[in-house]
Amino acid sequence: MPGSTDRKKNRLTAEERRAAIVEAAVRLFAEKGFRGTTTRELAAAVGVSEPVLYQHFATKGDLYTAIIEAICRHRDRDRDGLLELARHAEDDEAFFSRLAELILEWYDEQPEVVRLLLFSALEEHDLKDRFVETQVAMLYEILTEYLERRMDKGVFRRMDPYLAARAFTGMVSHQGMAKVVFGIDDLRGSRQEIARKIADIFVNGIRSHGAQGA
Repeated sequence: MPGSTDRKKNRLTAEERRAAIVEAAVRLFAEKGFRGTTTRELAAAVGVSEPVLYQHFATKGDLYTAIIEAICRHRDRDRDGLLELARHAEDDEAFFSRLAELILEWYDEQPEVVRLLLFSALEEHDLKDRFVETQVAMLYEILTEYLERRMDKGVFRRMDPYLAARAFTGMVSHQGMAKVVFGIDDLRGSRQEIARKIADIFVNGIRSHGAQGA
């Protein structure tokens, strides 16, 4: 029976179905928020019934956890390389340029996730807290340690390294947020060029007088 064979070929595995549900959930939550999205809409977006949806995610909490895990897997691709670079880098412009590029890349390639996280913050959903605990805190820690190391070497002026880390990520994130939320995309140059310019402004703003990045 050819029809039966075709259906078997098109049938998703449980893992593929879960991934499809998570993808649809991110898209709908980014569009309508958590409170504005129903399980019926989620099921329809994936092409399954609500009972099938519940077979994969018994509660919305389980679905939120899966979303965070998916986001973190995407973000973890560059974490190890960035951590290694932060521990040994001596070229401050190169380090901060690379970090700025990664942040801008995330805003460019994951606008739905950005909107999802904004909804989670506005609706006081714990998805926001989980993201901060697993991703944002990790980035601040890497940056703070890097800045402290360079301050100890006299390359950067002595200041609050955590505040400086927040200042840099704020500079970069604002560009991404302006594009995703307000549609402002008026910066000239490629992503790499913009990242390099932001890094130059930041590094030269905190460098010790007379230091040349040694």
